[in-house]
Amino acid sequence: MALLLRAHDATSSPRSLRARICALACLIALTLSVLAPTAAAALTDPAIQATSALLIEPTTGTVLYELNADETRYPASTTKIMTALVTLENADLAQQVTVEEGDFTHVTADSSVAGFKPGEVLTVEQLLYGLMLPSGNDASYILARAVAGDVDTFVQMMNDRAAELGCTGTHFANPCGLHDDNHYTTARDLMRITQAAMANPTFAQIVSTPSYELPATNLQEARTLENSNLLLDSTSSVYYAPAQGIKTGNTTEAGRCLVAAASQNDITLYSVVLGCADAEIPASLTETKRLFEWAYAEWSVQEIVTAGTTLQSVDVVDAHQDEQLQITADGTLAKLLPNDTDHAAITVSFDLPEEFCAPYTQGDVIGTATYTLNGELLGKVTLSAGNDVELSALAQIRNFALGVITNPITWIVLGVFVVLIIVSIVRGWRRRRSSSQPLHHRSPSQPLNSTPPRSRGTHFK
Repeated sequence: MALLLRAHDATSSPRSLRARICALACLIALTLSVLAPTAAAALTDPAIQATSALLIEPTTGTVLYELNADETRYPASTTKIMTALVTLENADLAQQVTVEEGDFTHVTADSSVAGFKPGEVLTVEQLLYGLMLPSGNDASYILARAVAGDVDTFVQMMNDRAAELGCTGTHFANPCGLHDDNHYTTARDLMRITQAAMANPTFAQIVSTPSYELPATNLQEARTLENSNLLLDSTSSVYYAPAQGIKTGNTTEAGRCLVAAASQNDITLYSVVLGCADAEIPASLTETKRLFEWAYAEWSVQEIVTAGTTLQSVDVVDAHQDEQLQITADGTLAKLLPNDTDHAAITVSFDLPEEFCAPYTQGDVIGTATYTLNGELLGKVTLSAGNDVELSALAQIRNFALGVITNPITWIVLGVFVVLIIVSIVRGWRRRRSSSQPLHHRSPSQPLNSTPPRSRGTHFK
């Protein structure tokens, strides 16, 4: 390029030289833009400000975002998700519980409480609202004692249930989430617990309730329990209309925590953020809202294959007039994917018979198709016959003959027929043999053992 510039210096005016340089620069830029590959809009990183985070689509388990999801963290009051789950699985909602003085032994002065009093009579359902909305530590100990008889037994039930759910990084030391070095979990384990809890309709209803009107009890007037999850509060600056719960948490050691759910565009998502910063509006709330907004903006349910789509046309042995079989997808496969997903990169593998033999009836199940993207399973669909394929006339005759030959009844009938023929031949042979032998007659007066008289010949003297 320097040589080219020097050549122009000798023959061109300065203005002409500048014009030529600009033209050359434009040409080079254009060439590079053509040669460079076109990149799709990459999925952005929401860069969530938390020590651990996890975002999933619960139906398929698709992970949309994760950050240190398997690191051990303190859960704070998100612990109460497990407390509620164990209670719902082991108690009757209508069961009445009398609050005891001993239920407050471990409730610290700085604990969040629902305001229950010793001697107050409440139902398990009312206690659950007190547990999950205002995050009442008092409610957690009341329920633990009511369900298991004592707190230690209840905590063991919590740990046993966590193990059943496959939680390998979790251990509970109390039912409320107050700090204990031996009380910990991970974002992924907490998500497992949340999925199990959200499968219970009563739990899902409770945690999605912005406020609950607690009826008057034997000791207190009717009162309102407010949900500490401001994503549900329409008057809050962080209100998020698609939000559906679930539970806040906060201790000095755990930081601000939030397990949340949201549903929009027929897509339900669950999130966990742990170890967020404290603020007038806790970062657990703002980061969760931002995480949901990011997901709904950059992910969508995309159709990979539609029911009834013909995926292959194959030759069929013994088909009438050499008709082909159309192999079609029985159902629709759709998957939550980033909006910039390159569908050309999706691969499909078929599990089909090595040979196709007529006849086929439309709808006959034939096999399966498996779809993957970058080595990850997207799903499977059943494959079926998209059309009828009749058997050729020659094949029908052949099959009929083979059917007759290979039918055991045919051989039984044939065997009986052969036996009858043999019996008939033997009987005929015996009759002919008996009829060919001479018969000897005796007179009635002749003894049975007498010798027949010799005939007298002529004697000559």
